[in-house]
Amino acid sequence: MKSLLLKRLLPVLALVITSSAVALAQPNNGGPGADPDPVETPIDGGVSLLLAGGVAYGLKHLRARRKKA
Repeated sequence: MKSLLLKRLLPVLALVITSSAVALAQPNNGGPGADPDPVETPIDGGVSLLLAGGVAYGLKHLRARRKKA
């Protein structure tokens, strides 16, 4: 367990933390080339599809586990 933490999880965690500090969004301060009326993007459809896929995947694994037992 300790070697898994040190070899895989710790480097991935360090990479995520450093890349999130670099990838900060820039504010729209109305400079040249700024869109005066930004378009809002809905995320509801994609999130519900991912949730439904996760439920289906979980049910599949539960059925397979019951079949083996």
